[in-house]
Amino acid sequence: MNAKRILDQLMKQAGGSSGTGGTDLKGMVDNLSSQFSSGSGQSGGQKGGFDPKQLLGGGALGMLIGSKRGRKMGGKALKYGAIAGVGMLAWKAWQNSRGGADGDEAREGRPMDHLEGSQQEQRSLELLQAMIMAARADGHVDERERVMLAEQIDEMGADDELHDWVERQLKAPLDALALARQADSPQAAREMYLVSVAVIDDDNPMERAWLDQLASALGLDDSLKRELEQQAVAS
Repeated sequence: MNAKRILDQLMKQAGGSSGTGGTDLKGMVDNLSSQFSSGSGQSGGQKGGFDPKQLLGGGALGMLIGSKRGRKMGGKALKYGAIAGVGMLAWKAWQNSRGGADGDEAREGRPMDHLEGSQQEQRSLELLQAMIMAARADGHVDERERVMLAEQIDEMGADDELHDWVERQLKAPLDALALARQADSPQAAREMYLVSVAVIDDDNPMERAWLDQLASALGLDDSLKRELEQQAVAS
Protein backbone atom coordinates (compact mmCIF):
# COMPACT_ATOMS: atom_id res chain seq x y z
CA MET A 1 0.00 0.00 0.00
CA ASN A 2 1.04 3.64 -0.34
CA ALA A 3 -0.66 5.11 2.73
CA LYS A 4 2.22 7.50 3.49
CA ARG A 5 1.81 9.19 0.13
CA ILE A 6 -1.88 9.82 0.80
CA LEU A 7 -1.29 11.02 4.35
CA ASP A 8 1.43 13.39 3.11
CA GLN A 9 -1.01 14.97 0.69
CA LEU A 10 -3.64 15.37 3.40
CA MET A 11 -1.00 17.01 5.60
CA LYS A 12 -0.08 19.40 2.79
CA GLN A 13 -3.73 20.28 2.33
CA ALA A 14 -4.02 20.81 6.08
CA GLY A 15 -0.93 22.92 6.63
CA GLY A 16 -0.48 24.63 3.29
CA SER A 17 2.76 24.03 1.39
CA SER A 18 3.95 26.80 -0.87
CA GLY A 19 5.49 25.45 -4.00
CA THR A 20 4.07 21.95 -3.53
CA GLY A 21 0.57 22.50 -4.73
CA GLY A 22 -0.86 22.58 -1.20
CA THR A 23 -3.56 25.05 -0.24
CA ASP A 24 -3.12 27.24 2.83
CA LEU A 25 -6.41 26.09 4.35
CA LYS A 26 -5.68 27.37 7.83
CA GLY A 27 -4.91 30.79 6.41
CA MET A 28 -8.18 30.73 4.50
CA VAL A 29 -10.03 29.79 7.66
CA ASP A 30 -8.36 32.57 9.64
CA ASN A 31 -9.13 35.14 6.95
CA LEU A 32 -12.78 34.14 6.63
CA SER A 33 -13.47 33.34 10.26
CA SER A 34 -14.83 36.71 11.33
CA GLN A 35 -17.06 36.96 8.25
CA PHE A 36 -18.79 33.66 8.85
CA SER A 37 -18.90 33.77 12.63
CA SER A 38 -20.61 37.16 12.46
CA GLY A 39 -23.24 35.76 10.12
CA SER A 40 -22.30 38.04 7.22
CA GLY A 41 -21.58 35.00 5.08
CA GLN A 42 -24.23 32.42 4.30
CA SER A 43 -24.11 28.92 2.95
CA GLY A 44 -27.18 27.27 1.53
CA GLY A 45 -29.35 29.95 3.13
CA GLN A 46 -28.14 29.09 6.61
CA LYS A 47 -26.90 32.14 8.46
CA GLY A 48 -23.46 31.61 9.88
CA GLY A 49 -23.41 28.05 8.55
CA PHE A 50 -20.70 26.60 6.38
CA ASP A 51 -20.06 23.53 4.30
CA PRO A 52 -16.30 22.76 4.49
CA LYS A 53 -16.46 21.02 1.11
CA GLN A 54 -17.09 24.41 -0.48
CA LEU A 55 -13.84 25.78 0.97
CA LEU A 56 -11.89 22.62 0.25
CA GLY A 57 -13.22 22.06 -3.24
CA GLY A 58 -14.87 18.79 -2.26
CA GLY A 59 -11.45 17.23 -1.62
CA ALA A 60 -10.68 14.29 0.63
CA LEU A 61 -9.67 16.46 3.58
CA GLY A 62 -12.87 18.47 3.29
CA MET A 63 -14.92 15.30 3.41
CA LEU A 64 -12.99 13.99 6.41
CA ILE A 65 -13.41 17.28 8.25
CA GLY A 66 -17.14 17.02 7.60
CA SER A 67 -19.72 17.55 4.91
CA LYS A 68 -22.65 18.52 7.10
CA ARG A 69 -23.69 22.13 7.33
CA GLY A 70 -23.46 24.07 10.53
CA ARG A 71 -19.75 23.74 11.24
CA LYS A 72 -18.45 27.04 12.52
CA MET A 73 -15.50 28.73 10.93
CA GLY A 74 -12.28 29.15 12.86
CA GLY A 75 -11.74 28.30 16.51
CA LYS A 76 -12.14 24.66 17.40
CA ALA A 77 -14.11 23.46 14.39
CA LEU A 78 -11.38 23.30 11.75
CA LYS A 79 -8.10 22.34 13.39
CA TYR A 80 -6.04 21.72 10.27
CA GLY A 81 -2.64 22.28 11.85
CA ALA A 82 -3.04 19.26 14.12
CA ILE A 83 -3.09 17.03 11.05
CA ALA A 84 -0.14 18.77 9.42
CA GLY A 85 2.08 18.59 12.51
CA VAL A 86 0.68 15.54 14.24
CA GLY A 87 3.94 13.88 15.29
CA MET A 88 5.65 16.75 17.09
CA LEU A 89 2.39 18.17 18.47
CA ALA A 90 1.50 14.84 20.04
CA TRP A 91 5.00 14.53 21.48
CA LYS A 92 4.81 18.06 22.89
CA ALA A 93 1.43 17.31 24.46
CA TRP A 94 2.91 14.26 26.20
CA GLN A 95 5.83 16.31 27.52
CA ASN A 96 3.51 19.05 28.78
CA SER A 97 1.29 16.52 30.52
CA ARG A 98 4.38 15.23 32.35
CA GLY A 99 5.66 18.64 33.38
CA GLY A 100 8.09 19.04 30.52
CA ALA A 101 9.80 15.69 30.99
CA ASP A 102 12.13 14.45 28.25
CA GLY A 103 10.71 11.44 26.46
CA ASP A 104 12.45 8.22 25.56
CA GLU A 105 11.57 7.23 21.99
CA ALA A 106 12.65 3.67 22.67
CA ARG A 107 9.91 3.40 25.28
CA GLU A 108 7.31 5.85 24.01
CA GLY A 109 7.62 5.23 20.29
CA ARG A 110 8.98 7.56 17.63
CA PRO A 111 6.94 10.49 16.31
CA MET A 112 5.56 10.15 12.80
CA ASP A 113 8.16 12.64 11.55
CA HIS A 114 11.03 10.37 12.64
CA LEU A 115 9.81 7.12 11.10
CA GLU A 116 10.99 5.52 7.89
CA GLY A 117 10.09 2.62 5.64
CA SER A 118 7.57 0.05 6.82
CA GLN A 119 7.16 1.73 10.22
CA GLN A 120 6.23 4.99 8.51
CA GLU A 121 3.73 3.17 6.30
CA GLN A 122 2.16 1.42 9.29
CA ARG A 123 1.79 4.64 11.24
CA SER A 124 0.23 6.30 8.19
CA LEU A 125 -2.39 3.55 8.08
CA GLU A 126 -3.10 4.00 11.77
CA LEU A 127 -3.64 7.74 11.35
CA LEU A 128 -5.76 7.38 8.23
CA GLN A 129 -7.91 4.81 10.00
CA ALA A 130 -8.36 7.14 12.98
CA MET A 131 -9.36 10.03 10.71
CA ILE A 132 -11.89 7.93 8.81
CA MET A 133 -13.44 6.58 12.01
CA ALA A 134 -13.70 10.08 13.49
CA ALA A 135 -15.30 11.37 10.29
CA ARG A 136 -17.94 8.67 10.60
CA ALA A 137 -18.59 9.20 14.31
CA ASP A 138 -21.81 11.17 13.85
CA GLY A 139 -23.11 9.03 10.99
CA HIS A 140 -22.97 11.79 8.38
CA VAL A 141 -20.94 9.82 5.82
CA ASP A 142 -23.62 8.19 3.70
CA GLU A 143 -23.12 5.80 0.79
CA ARG A 144 -22.74 8.58 -1.76
CA GLU A 145 -20.11 10.31 0.34
CA ARG A 146 -18.27 7.03 0.94
CA VAL A 147 -17.97 6.63 -2.81
CA MET A 148 -16.84 10.24 -3.25
CA LEU A 149 -14.25 9.96 -0.49
CA ALA A 150 -12.83 6.78 -1.98
CA GLU A 151 -12.65 8.50 -5.36
CA GLN A 152 -10.83 11.49 -3.89
CA ILE A 153 -8.25 9.23 -2.26
CA ASP A 154 -7.86 7.33 -5.53
CA GLU A 155 -7.13 10.63 -7.28
CA MET A 156 -4.31 11.21 -4.80
CA GLY A 157 -2.69 8.05 -6.13
CA ALA A 158 -3.98 5.26 -3.91
CA ASP A 159 -3.08 1.83 -5.24
CA ASP A 160 -5.62 -0.99 -5.46
CA GLU A 161 -4.67 -2.39 -2.07
CA LEU A 162 -5.12 0.94 -0.32
CA HIS A 163 -8.37 1.56 -2.19
CA ASP A 164 -9.77 -1.71 -0.88
CA TRP A 165 -8.52 -0.91 2.61
CA VAL A 166 -10.26 2.50 2.57
CA GLU A 167 -13.49 0.87 1.40
CA ARG A 168 -13.33 -1.53 4.35
CA GLN A 169 -12.73 1.30 6.82
CA LEU A 170 -15.71 3.22 5.46
CA LYS A 171 -18.01 0.25 6.07
CA ALA A 172 -16.52 -1.30 9.21
CA PRO A 173 -18.34 -1.01 12.56
CA LEU A 174 -17.24 1.94 14.68
CA ASP A 175 -15.24 0.21 17.39
CA ALA A 176 -12.89 2.30 19.52
CA LEU A 177 -11.25 -0.75 21.08
CA ALA A 178 -10.51 -2.29 17.69
CA LEU A 179 -9.08 1.00 16.46
CA ALA A 180 -6.94 1.41 19.58
CA ARG A 181 -5.44 -2.03 19.03
CA GLN A 182 -3.90 -0.69 15.82
CA ALA A 183 -1.68 1.71 17.77
CA ASP A 184 1.85 0.29 17.76
CA SER A 185 3.19 2.50 20.58
CA PRO A 186 2.10 5.13 23.13
CA GLN A 187 3.19 7.83 20.67
CA ALA A 188 1.04 6.26 17.95
CA ALA A 189 -1.92 6.32 20.35
CA ARG A 190 -1.37 10.02 21.01
CA GLU A 191 -1.15 10.79 17.31
CA MET A 192 -4.30 8.80 16.58
CA TYR A 193 -6.20 10.76 19.19
CA LEU A 194 -4.85 14.09 17.96
CA VAL A 195 -5.92 13.56 14.34
CA SER A 196 -9.31 12.42 15.61
CA VAL A 197 -9.64 15.67 17.57
CA ALA A 198 -8.78 17.58 14.40
CA VAL A 199 -11.58 15.92 12.45
CA ILE A 200 -14.45 16.05 14.94
CA ASP A 201 -16.75 18.90 15.92
CA ASP A 202 -16.35 19.51 19.66
CA ASP A 203 -19.96 20.65 19.98
CA ASN A 204 -21.44 17.48 18.49
CA PRO A 205 -22.39 15.07 21.33
CA MET A 206 -21.93 11.94 19.18
CA GLU A 207 -18.47 13.00 18.08
CA ARG A 208 -17.50 14.03 21.62
CA ALA A 209 -18.66 10.62 22.83
CA TRP A 210 -16.47 8.95 20.20
CA LEU A 211 -13.44 10.91 21.36
CA ASP A 212 -14.08 9.91 24.97
CA GLN A 213 -14.44 6.24 23.98
CA LEU A 214 -11.26 6.41 21.93
CA ALA A 215 -9.26 8.09 24.69
CA SER A 216 -10.33 5.38 27.11
CA ALA A 217 -9.50 2.62 24.63
CA LEU A 218 -6.08 4.17 23.97
CA GLY A 219 -5.36 4.44 27.69
CA LEU A 220 -4.93 8.23 27.69
CA ASP A 221 -5.28 9.92 31.07
CA ASP A 222 -7.22 13.14 31.53
CA SER A 223 -4.13 15.34 31.65
CA LEU A 224 -2.85 14.00 28.35
CA LYS A 225 -6.28 14.27 26.75
CA ARG A 226 -6.47 17.94 27.67
CA GLU A 227 -2.98 18.64 26.35
CA LEU A 228 -3.69 16.90 23.04
CA GLU A 229 -6.91 18.85 22.59
CA GLN A 230 -5.15 22.10 23.45
CA GLN A 231 -2.43 21.36 20.91
CA ALA A 232 -5.10 20.85 18.26
CA VAL A 233 -6.70 24.20 18.97
CA ALA A 234 -3.39 26.04 19.20
CA SER A 235 -1.86 24.50 16.06
